[in-house]
Amino acid sequence: MALSDLTAAERHRRIAGEFTERVQRVADWDAPAPVAGWTARDVVDHLVTWLPGFLSAGDHELPTGPTVAESPVAAWTFHAAAVQALLDDPERAATLYSHERMGSMPVGEAIDRFYTTDVFMHTWDLARAGGQDAALEPEFCATLLAGMEPMEEAMRSSGQYGPKVDVPADADPQTQMIAFIGRNPSWQPDLRPRP
Repeated sequence: MALSDLTAAERHRRIAGEFTERVQRVADWDAPAPVAGWTARDVVDHLVTWLPGFLSAGDHELPTGPTVAESPVAAWTFHAAAVQALLDDPERAATLYSHERMGSMPVGEAIDRFYTTDVFMHTWDLARAGGQDAALEPEFCATLLAGMEPMEEAMRSSGQYGPKVDVPADADPQTQMIAFIGRNPSWQPDLRPRP
């Protein structure tokens, strides 16, 4: 079943599961990532640190687990399980999330819209940093791209997305999405040993 056809809880389970597979195969946490100035460790740190603050701004809390400095694998595993537990609880997932800039919506929808899609996109970053398979579901790439294109100006002005990278108009959906969010789809890690 396509990612777009799943519930928020199912979508997170699958996307987080695919990210977990990449996390478990990282051999060098200091390897550079496609995000300028980031390492593989930074990709995981970003995902486990921004959501708790985002949720607490809307009066929701996630339990605190290991830090990425202690263990990226343990930090991610704990965090992903905590998010999944929230989404799997219909009562908690339906609780209203209110944010001064985002408006109000069920917390499960907020996680799905802002966080789960971020995990999906950063799966490519972590896979590339680790020299792993970086293929993403094409249909969901196309869906995300179609949703982001009308908001391009706001996204760029947020400072969280780099300039769009030029790719051929007939490029596949993943290449187009990765380029749209400011990544070079041809980026490859430098796998030479570091001193």
